[in-house]
Amino acid sequence: MSAGIATGQYAKLPNGISLHFASSGERDAPLALLLHGFPEYWAAWDDILPSLGESFYAVAPDLRGFNLSSKPDGVHAYRAHEVANDIVALAEWLGYRNFDLVGHDWGGAVAWNLAIAMPARVHRLVVLNSPHPVPFARELARNPAQQAASSYMNWLRAPGAGRALAQNDFARLEGFFTGMQRTDRPWLTEERRQRYRAVWSRGLEGGLNYYRASPLYPPTPDDPGGSKLTLNPADFMVRMPTLVIWGMTDHALLPALLDGLDELIPQLAVERLACATHWLIHEEPQFVASRIREFLTSA
Repeated sequence: MSAGIATGQYAKLPNGISLHFASSGERDAPLALLLHGFPEYWAAWDDILPSLGESFYAVAPDLRGFNLSSKPDGVHAYRAHEVANDIVALAEWLGYRNFDLVGHDWGGAVAWNLAIAMPARVHRLVVLNSPHPVPFARELARNPAQQAASSYMNWLRAPGAGRALAQNDFARLEGFFTGMQRTDRPWLTEERRQRYRAVWSRGLEGGLNYYRASPLYPPTPDDPGGSKLTLNPADFMVRMPTLVIWGMTDHALLPALLDGLDELIPQLAVERLACATHWLIHEEPQFVASRIREFLTSA
């Protein structure tokens, strides 16, 4: 774990949710919130937080359902707007109304939702390998390659997925990392493996409920999935300056998901990392940290 990170902090939110969070930087600096995805937790950002902490109060929560944060029952509790409301409440608990927002994977999905629904809250937005809902719905409906790449989502939505992932000391879940990794950028050390296993042993159902709560999933012969949605692009505009960083060798989220983003985000910058996978935060931490910091501090 990187130095300069404070952990073991808890925000007791008005909605009854308790969010554990890690932080770096001074409390009176501008706030940057960093949101992790599945199957991670706050430490997805442990190589990024100290760099951002030089200019920001950088805070990485465990999202609801993960690690040391509250794990409410019921799939409905994991809809994107519920999690987005947690993030706004966390900012207010910390003493901030506005903030910069960074998200990866499901954290990116929450960040898109928050930025679209509550644009006055977000100064700048950074999303890493997490699709905007309009192109994701389009590709799930029309692109067989993305349908195939996303087929794992239907398996994760099914009953019993948590038990299957926990078998053999979480071997299948660890495969989410090792099945898509760069041999020239090894990052899953034994120490990290042990930390992840400890986190996963605290429960997987909350994280899996993000998949179950989302209307965006691949169609099957019995379920139209995301293809049944008709999204009006005008309702999904992103109005703040936005940086999208994308690992181009992500097996699950294909580069076509970047197509048309400029029509939805007037102030858009896209950074394509040719050799990076879905786990670009771990593979290219120095570049990712410096690029995020450069973007968030630009005039």
